[in-house]
Amino acid sequence: MSEATMLTKDMNLLSQHAKDMRREILKMLTESGSGHTGGSLSAADILTALFFYKMRHRPDDPSWRERDRFVLSKGHAAPLLYAALALSGYIDRGLLKTLRSIDSPLQGHPSSKMLKGVEVSTGSLGQGLSISNGIALGLRMDGIPSRVYCLLGDGELQEGQVWEAAMSAAHYGLDNLCAIVDNNGLQIDGFCCDVMSIEPVTEKWKGFGWNVIDIDGHNMGAITSALDDAEKAKGRPTVIVARTVKGKGVSFFEGRAEYHGLAPTREELERALKELR
Repeated sequence: MSEATMLTKDMNLLSQHAKDMRREILKMLTESGSGHTGGSLSAADILTALFFYKMRHRPDDPSWRERDRFVLSKGHAAPLLYAALALSGYIDRGLLKTLRSIDSPLQGHPSSKMLKGVEVSTGSLGQGLSISNGIALGLRMDGIPSRVYCLLGDGELQEGQVWEAAMSAAHYGLDNLCAIVDNNGLQIDGFCCDVMSIEPVTEKWKGFGWNVIDIDGHNMGAITSALDDAEKAKGRPTVIVARTVKGKGVSFFEGRAEYHGLAPTREELERALKELR
């Protein structure tokens, strides 16, 4: 299978992929009895657009030299990445039911040593953008025309290392790098604005020298257009600030901080799957 057969510009099909991703996320979380629900659901539209619209990648050849790279800096949202890998053909869907089981390659945080398609082992917040910088710089030095996409959480922006990485990416003009902020407004202890406000987030990134695109993170057309615009931007890195809803797609999970790290019950799963039909 070539990378071209994986991609689509059909918005209805992309939206269906996003629903499928949310269903798989919820099923694996319920099976494991633990994991991060809210932040996995909030970024499902973003990852759908990356894996099925924008990124050049080959599920049957994960080490393809000219592939685009994806780094899940918010590594606790591992179910989101696992669902994307399963739906795009890297792994069998049946493996998803082993989430967080002993000896499963689907650990609570993604491991590049255990699962094909995982570029970088992540989980310690604040490090993903620095790693992405290194990958992007290495690709440029090697003359490889690939892009790097890094997904961060908004609570993660409270980590100082993120801003050191933002400064260095702009300094080196890494226009093959695109950061995406899953800006859902909530973290494990509550609202980000109460824990430690990250606003004004767009102005901060602009101040660090980045090209900034602010969008509705659940509008598939806006997401795909932003990814296209990011690829056209030259001379500096791009950040897409995606305004999202924690737990998006399931009414009784949406906007609730307690579901940051709480898995659905069996009853909640059945209700959620009905909504997602």
